[in-house]
Amino acid sequence: MEKPSPRWIVFGVDMLIVLISGLLVVNLNSGNDLPMTPFNHITVRLAAVCVVYGIVMLCLHTYRYVARFSVIEDIYRIFGLVVISSVVLLANSLITSWVTGHSWMRFWNIFVIGVLAFGLMMCARLAVKYMYLLVSRLDIKRRRVIVLGANVNSFAFAAQLNGEAAGTYKVVALLTLSPNNNGDKFNDIPLFSYDADTVGEIFEKYKAEALIFPSSQLKLMRTGMADEILKHNIKLLMYNGVAEFDDQGNSASRSVRGIRIEDLLGRDVIQPDTSEVQQVIRHQVVMITGAAGSIGSEIVNQVAALGAEEIVLIDQAETPMHDLQLFMQANHPNTKIHLIVGDITNAGRMEQAFMRYRPRYVFHAAAYKHVPMMEQNPSEAILTNVFGTKNIADLSVKYGVEKFVMVSTDKAVNPTNVMGCSKRIAEIYVQSLFFHQQALSDKPSTRFITTRFGNVLGSNGSVIPLFRKQIEEGGPVTLTHRDIIRYFMTIPEACSLVLQAGTMGHGGEIYIFDMGQPVKIYDLATRMISLSGLRPGVDIKIVETGLRPGEKLYEELLNDKETTLATSNNKIMIAKVRTYHYDEVMEHFERLRQHTLAGNYHDIVAEMKHIVPEYKSQNSQWESVDREISCEEHKSELQSVEK
Repeated sequence: MEKPSPRWIVFGVDMLIVLISGLLVVNLNSGNDLPMTPFNHITVRLAAVCVVYGIVMLCLHTYRYVARFSVIEDIYRIFGLVVISSVVLLANSLITSWVTGHSWMRFWNIFVIGVLAFGLMMCARLAVKYMYLLVSRLDIKRRRVIVLGANVNSFAFAAQLNGEAAGTYKVVALLTLSPNNNGDKFNDIPLFSYDADTVGEIFEKYKAEALIFPSSQLKLMRTGMADEILKHNIKLLMYNGVAEFDDQGNSASRSVRGIRIEDLLGRDVIQPDTSEVQQVIRHQVVMITGAAGSIGSEIVNQVAALGAEEIVLIDQAETPMHDLQLFMQANHPNTKIHLIVGDITNAGRMEQAFMRYRPRYVFHAAAYKHVPMMEQNPSEAILTNVFGTKNIADLSVKYGVEKFVMVSTDKAVNPTNVMGCSKRIAEIYVQSLFFHQQALSDKPSTRFITTRFGNVLGSNGSVIPLFRKQIEEGGPVTLTHRDIIRYFMTIPEACSLVLQAGTMGHGGEIYIFDMGQPVKIYDLATRMISLSGLRPGVDIKIVETGLRPGEKLYEELLNDKETTLATSNNKIMIAKVRTYHYDEVMEHFERLRQHTLAGNYHDIVAEMKHIVPEYKSQNSQWESVDREISCEEHKSELQSVEK
């Protein structure tokens, strides 16, 4: 869309109208009935009229309105311009008459100039408005849409969309949630009451392809209205409010965007208070492991925005680290960053980073997270998720880190796979290390905090990018089971809560987040297909592939024996979990290390199950280990009975 005319042009046109009005009146009333003095010369009178109108115009800002979107407020302002200017001119004429004995302009002339100026200004605005309206109606390339809402804002927004020359959208109808509005019209746009059964017929009748709704109605969309709309193969678009128009060319069309799957989460977006976090992070040295990953990179972004003085970035992925460096240079040029390409299992390399940069806060996000892959490679899960975490945690104690915040997962609760169990063991270690420090000293040098949350929308390897890619390729969309459910959170939400939990933690806590209601992956797939303007099961097939090794139908944030404690943030809770003694944990770790070095997968998994008794494999080759342990326990019980 082209930019609105610069304000100086609008001001100039209005001043020209005032000059023309003055010329007409002064020429028709040449002033022969007035004595010839310097004050009533034609040039002086015209100049006085223009100066007064110009000053009042600048004070009232009547030139700031965009002509093609003129509304009733414009009339009020122009009327005020004319009245105030006329009163000033009349007062000036009366003062001149009192001082010199001769009036420089009759009241009638001042009144007629005002009437002419008002009429011509309004005619000019109406001419521009209807010229753009005519052009917009001739534009056949516009997308035909229907706007949800029947209030003043909705009417104004619809008028703005239709009034844009070379605009993107043409509003052909309005939908209201109020009953019995069928047949009403606004500016020749028909108004209909929303009905889930007939809404498809309205869109078909007016050949509309999308519904545009205000962001204020997003909660309504989440309650099921979105699904009712999408099943009719109608696209959903959202706008944030009536657009402001300025010299930069902002338009109503630009305020419209496609709805994202994140918008349809079963809860409001979490808006955390970052003021306390900023006080802690500002001017500090912060280390982030797994910095190039989905969670790590967002933590980097948020920590930089909160004013960290230096950020130490650790990751073994070279190309993503390069991309992260470019992002930081572009978005946070004043933040000093240090890139460490290395593996957290390399204790020597990690110690070099701690020794050199002396971080005060560590956010540990590095981990292997793909369930099927770790099911086949338990030694790598142990090396990275367990012993890698141990390296970073031990170095945090050695180099006096104030807080260590570990990013964990809901898969650590009642784990059914190697990956989830490895994260639970990592939780156990950092928690036992904190209590071990506490036993040695009243003031532990490092406070260890764990945060758990579920799936993150759009993260690397998550279902959202996979489904999006499959839809773009024409399908099919694949999911493991029709009834599988997961908790979801956006990346910025998850990371902001990690930062906030890390700030409020005193040490030894495992924080869990309010993830809202769980989402069926099947419903997620159908919504994504519908949001793409396609029909689930018709244009894009949905295929079940079966549960993967170690995968379960639903995830938990707490196991059966756990309870929670409230915090000052109602979105963050503390999990009350079983605690482990540090010496006991170290005995298990020594056996794990030996099995890992030997590459004995069976014994690795068996030891993991001894550490975390609630770890029961599902749909996995390691179910045989559960049976073996069960048999051993049964034999032990029999022997105890015999004795």
